[in-house]
Amino acid sequence: MEIVYIVGALIAGVALGLVVQRIMLKSKAENLIREAESKAESIKKDKMFQAKERFLSLKQEHETKIKERERRIQSTEDRAKAKENKLEQQISDLGRKEKQIEKTRSDFDAKFRGIEVRMKELDKTQEQRVSELSKISGLSAEDAKNALMEALKDEAKTAAMIHIKEITEEAKLNANKEARKIVIQCIQRVATEQAIENAVSVFNIESDEVKGRIIGREGRNIRALEAATGVEIIVDDTPEAIMLSCFDPVRREIARLSLHQLVTDGRIHPARVEEIVAKTRKQLDEEIAETGKRTCIDLGIHGLHPELVKMVGRMKYRSSYGQNLLQHSREVANLCATMASELGINPKIAKRAGLLHDIGKVPEDEPELPHAILGMKIAEKYGEKPDVLNAIGAHHDEIEMTTLYSPLVQVCDAVSGARPGARREIVEAYVKRIKDLESLALAFDGVASAYAIQAGRELRVMVEADRVSDARSEELSFQISEKIQTEMTYPGQVRITVIREKRAVNYAK
Repeated sequence: MEIVYIVGALIAGVALGLVVQRIMLKSKAENLIREAESKAESIKKDKMFQAKERFLSLKQEHETKIKERERRIQSTEDRAKAKENKLEQQISDLGRKEKQIEKTRSDFDAKFRGIEVRMKELDKTQEQRVSELSKISGLSAEDAKNALMEALKDEAKTAAMIHIKEITEEAKLNANKEARKIVIQCIQRVATEQAIENAVSVFNIESDEVKGRIIGREGRNIRALEAATGVEIIVDDTPEAIMLSCFDPVRREIARLSLHQLVTDGRIHPARVEEIVAKTRKQLDEEIAETGKRTCIDLGIHGLHPELVKMVGRMKYRSSYGQNLLQHSREVANLCATMASELGINPKIAKRAGLLHDIGKVPEDEPELPHAILGMKIAEKYGEKPDVLNAIGAHHDEIEMTTLYSPLVQVCDAVSGARPGARREIVEAYVKRIKDLESLALAFDGVASAYAIQAGRELRVMVEADRVSDARSEELSFQISEKIQTEMTYPGQVRITVIREKRAVNYAK
C-alpha cells in the first residue's frame, strides 16, 4: 500500500514538474518574442532615422547644387550685361568719333580750298615780280639763272682750293708719321726670317720612313709629343728633316732630345713618348745645373747659392733682344772685372754683379715687376751682398745707385748690348707676346697647360677633364678669344684650340 502511495506521489511530482516546465518554457518564449519585437522596433526606428538623415543630406546637396547653378547663371548674366553695356558705350564712342572725323574732314576741305586760292594768288604775284625784275635788269629769267650758277661755281672753286691747301699742309705735317708707319709695316713683313731663326730648330733623320713612325697611326704619336712638350712639330716635304717650332729654347731642346731618343730606340707610341719626355726634362735640368757650375768655375765666382747656379745655367736657353742671355752675362761679367781692375775696385764683386745682373729674366713665372727689381729680390733671397744687390737693381735706373759697381754694371750692359749684331729687339717683343698668350690662357679656371704655336697664330689649351665639360670647352675657347681681342695686340688672327682628354690610369703590381 505504501508502494502505491510512493508511486502515486512520484507520478504526481513528475506531472507537476512537467506542468511547471511547460509554464516556464511558455514564459521564456514570450520573453524572447517581446525582445525580438523590441529589437525589430529599434532597428526599424534606426533605419527610419538613417533614411530621414539621408533624405535631408540629399535634399541639402541638391539645394546647394541648385544654388550654385543659379549663382553661375546670375554671373553669366552679369557678364553678358557688362559686355552689352561696354558694346553700347563703344558704339556711342564710335558714333561720336565719326561725327568728329566728318567735321575735321569738312574743315580740312575748306582749308585746302583756301590754300589753293592762295597758291594761285602767289603764282600770279611771282609772275608779276619776275616780269618786273626782267624789265628793270634787262635780263630774262633764264639768263639770271645762268649768271647765278656761274657765280656759285666760282665760289665753290675758291672754297675747294682753300680746302685742298689745308689738306696739303696737314699731309706735310703728318708725312714723317706716315713714313714711320710704312717703314714699320715693311719691317714687320720682312722679319719672318729672324723670327724663324730664333723660334725653329731642325731635327735631322736618316730617312723619310722615320717620319711615318714619328707621326704614328692617325697622328697619335706626334700629337702626344706636341702635348707633352708644347712644341709644334712640322713634318713636310723637306727631305730627311723635321722642324721643331717654339719660342722657348728649353722646350725645343727637350723635344729635340726626346725625338733623338725615340728614333734611336725605335719604340714610338704615346705612353713611351710621355716617359721619354719626362726623363729628358729631368736630364736637361741636370745639364742646366752643370752649365751653371761650369760658368761659375770659368769666371772664378765661388760661394754662389745652388739655386742661383741653376738660374745661371738656365740663361743658356734665354735671350735678351735676340742675344743669348748667358753669353751676354758672361761678356758683361768679364767687362765689369776689367773695368773694376782699371778703376781700383774689387773685380770679383764686379764680376759677380755682372753675371747676375739679368737673373730676373730667367724665372718662368714672371710677376708684374721689372726684371732688374725681380733679379735683385731673387739675389737678396739667396744671400747676396748689398753691393751686388744694388748693382742688379739699379742697372736700368729702377732704384738709386749707392755703390760704384752699379754704374759699372750699367755701362758694361750697354756696351755688350750695343755691339753690332748682338741684339734684335723684335725677337724680345715676339717672345713676350707668346708668353703673354700662354699666361692669359692659364688664368682661366680648369686649364692645365697652354702652348702658343705657329709663331703665336695658334694657342692650344689643355684642360682638366674632371673640371671642364665638353660644353664648357666651347665656352672657354670663346672666352679666351674674347679676352685676347680686348687685352692684346697681335698681327693677323689667333686660333684657340681647347683640348679635353679623359684618362684612366692604374698600375698592376
